[in-house]
Amino acid sequence: MPLRPPKHLLVIAAALSLTACGDARSETIDTPFEIVAEFPHDTGAYTQGLVWQDSVLYESTGRYGASDVRRVDLRTGAVQASTALADNRFGEGLALLGGKLYQLTWESKVAYVYDATSLVLLDSISYAGEGWGLATDGTSLYLSDGSDSVRVVNPATFVTERVMHVRHEQSPLPKLNELEFIDGDLFANVYESDWIARIDPATGVVRQLLDFAALWPRGQRPYGADVMNGIARAPAPGTLLLTGKLWPRMYSVRLTPPR
Repeated sequence: MPLRPPKHLLVIAAALSLTACGDARSETIDTPFEIVAEFPHDTGAYTQGLVWQDSVLYESTGRYGASDVRRVDLRTGAVQASTALADNRFGEGLALLGGKLYQLTWESKVAYVYDATSLVLLDSISYAGEGWGLATDGTSLYLSDGSDSVRVVNPATFVTERVMHVRHEQSPLPKLNELEFIDGDLFANVYESDWIARIDPATGVVRQLLDFAALWPRGQRPYGADVMNGIARAPAPGTLLLTGKLWPRMYSVRLTPPR
């Protein structure tokens, strides 16, 4: 997706998002959670995709001339290995399936396939439209393109198997970005917000719209830190690993019952 627009455009976008969500503010204003742990994060990483599996953290980063896929030491934030994209490719969402990492590109209409152990490029696959977020249910890949639609695609060909239209209170929920499957639900960052949608992957209905504005309040973020983006299953059971583009930290959080 594009780099962050000027502040006055963000204000307009926020207003449009509220309208599109059926004025979801009352539902999302209180999302009880606790921070279980904090980890260092590379402030040069424009985080697009995040995957934690078998004690290994993988990250896809974006921006032209700076995109890569990398293996990261969660405890220190150090990059253990990486494979850079060409300067004319803007990296996007990331998913791990069958020992292979699948990485989208924003405007180039091509996905790259890597060996998950070595990060050696194995293949490239063309697809239609923009690529934003990517996740897997263990069989198919789920691809977002910044709209309210999520395409379910074949991993070998990226041929669309079905299209899921995401709805919150019967209204389209647009700007779906990074995706992650956790315990049978599809989680999605909502671009330019601190919201994460918890989606029924069979129907596209939003089960919960979670507000993480209190995770790192915008008033405390320094100039240069961009929007929240990045969801993965965290090491501790029942927790999420969350971060943002150019953020200095990753957070392991646990949702808690409302009081």
